[in-house]
Amino acid sequence: MKNENMKKRHLQKFVILSLLLWVAFNFPILLLFNNSDAIFGIPMIYFYIFSVWTLSIILSFYFLKKYNE
Repeated sequence: MKNENMKKRHLQKFVILSLLLWVAFNFPILLLFNNSDAIFGIPMIYFYIFSVWTLSIILSFYFLKKYNE
């Protein structure tokens, strides 16, 4: 039944993803990428933030897609 509440294992995946994002966007981790280097002309900190953000969106989409099957 698709109208049920989300299963516990799916909720656990989102909790783990949230914790990983909390660590990834924590200040000490961000300081590791705060330098003058550039990747494809983009400052490293911006590249890191948007890469992690994009990856989290893709993982969330994947988890929700698996849930709806």
